[in-house]
Amino acid sequence: MTEMTEMTAMTVRKKKACARARKALRAFWAVRRAALRTDGGMSTVEYALGMLTAAGVAALLYKVMTGGAVSGALESLVTKALDAPF
Repeated sequence: MTEMTEMTAMTVRKKKACARARKALRAFWAVRRAALRTDGGMSTVEYALGMLTAAGVAALLYKVMTGGAVSGALESLVTKALDAPF
């Protein structure tokens, strides 16, 4: 083979190798994107944090509702409603 033919053959091999690498890379990223799109719901940690937050909000609401001012206001409201003339 001549030197020019060898260079041409090497260039063709390099182009084919690059094309294979690009194809493999596209397939790799396609799989990764598909995996990111398939979120089936909350994970265990997310579920635990959600439950902890809900329990905290419930405890705060209970504390506010059983406090003196709110309890007195609710009791007053119920008493007025029951004592209303018909």
